[in-house]
Amino acid sequence: MKLVMKTTPTHAFASPQPENPHATLRTAKHGGLLLLGLLLFGAAWRLAASQREAEALQQTTAASLQRNVIVAHSRPGEASRKLTLPATLRGYSETQIFARANGYLKAWHKTIGDTVKKGELLAEIDVPELEQELVQARATLNQVKARLELTRTTLQRWSQLNETDGAPLQEFEEKRAAFLQAEADLAAMTANVKRLENIEGYRRIVAPFAGVITRRAVDVGSLISAGSQELFALTQTDPLRLNVWVPQAYADEIKAGQEVAVRLPDKPGKPLNARVERVAGALDAASRSRQAEIVLANNDAKLLPGSYVEIVINVATQHAPLIAPANVLVVDQAGTHVVTVGADNKIAFRPVKLGRDFGREVEIVEGISQDDRLVASPSDLLVDGETVGVVEAAPKLADKGAKPA
Repeated sequence: MKLVMKTTPTHAFASPQPENPHATLRTAKHGGLLLLGLLLFGAAWRLAASQREAEALQQTTAASLQRNVIVAHSRPGEASRKLTLPATLRGYSETQIFARANGYLKAWHKTIGDTVKKGELLAEIDVPELEQELVQARATLNQVKARLELTRTTLQRWSQLNETDGAPLQEFEEKRAAFLQAEADLAAMTANVKRLENIEGYRRIVAPFAGVITRRAVDVGSLISAGSQELFALTQTDPLRLNVWVPQAYADEIKAGQEVAVRLPDKPGKPLNARVERVAGALDAASRSRQAEIVLANNDAKLLPGSYVEIVINVATQHAPLIAPANVLVVDQAGTHVVTVGADNKIAFRPVKLGRDFGREVEIVEGISQDDRLVASPSDLLVDGETVGVVEAAPKLADKGAKPA
């Protein structure tokens, strides 16, 4: 029996060969690394985006919280200025005349507006009691003179007796003492008579200097009390004198002999020339000012004492002040200062020294320079060193009709 073996194709029933495990592992590893890289890149991108958003939010918040300020600039002031001070015209010499004797006004010879010379008679006072007292004093003086002559003669006789030892020493000394007492009485009475004569001379009221009578306060028959009642007021009208008080800031600029101008508001025209005659050597502690005395000629007597005038003094300053808007000033317990903005837009507080006040503008003598940027109407919330936004103030237009571009 013949066996026939039938072969079957191997590919029909052969099982598939398994893949390379190393390649599969590498593929999975690369895919995982790629996925991990994608995840890390996404996380990094998200972190960077979040950081950018946070920074943008912070900048936006800081920008919204940052204060904006309006800055202004100062301008140079005058290197020399005219200092105008109020004053009152006064006579070079002024006095009130009082009586030195009690009595009644007998007559007055000068009245208001009269020009008098030194020593000229103004009025007379009737003092009858004084006349009687003077007569009595002169009579007493004659009595003392007579007693003195008697004591002198007696002393001479006793002196001769004392030389010959014919007189007791005690009686000689008594005669000598009587003579010395009579001499003393004579001196006392002579002085009393001179005093009464001087008082009688006070009955005549005379002018102490040449001038014009500006007041007469008595009339004939008026009762005069010594030293307590004004009779006349006398003023010397040529030259005239003015006293002005110069503020401390300009006190060093006033010198004796300096020429000044006197302006009369009620008489417009060319100012009058005057001269500083004296300057006080110290400041007044109450007003912090220095007194200056000015002399003004009045040859034609047209200027009347008591008139209000203005003294114009040219003052040269060593350092020209700066003119700044008044709204840049801050006045508090620390004093007067301004708020400045630096080149880095940071706030700084600076104390200043002020000069004249012009209302909307003020002079700043010390504390700032012309290049400084000054904060206009600074807020109380500003802090030293704070960073702010800057807005330039619009410049003032010289012409009201001009329009900004």
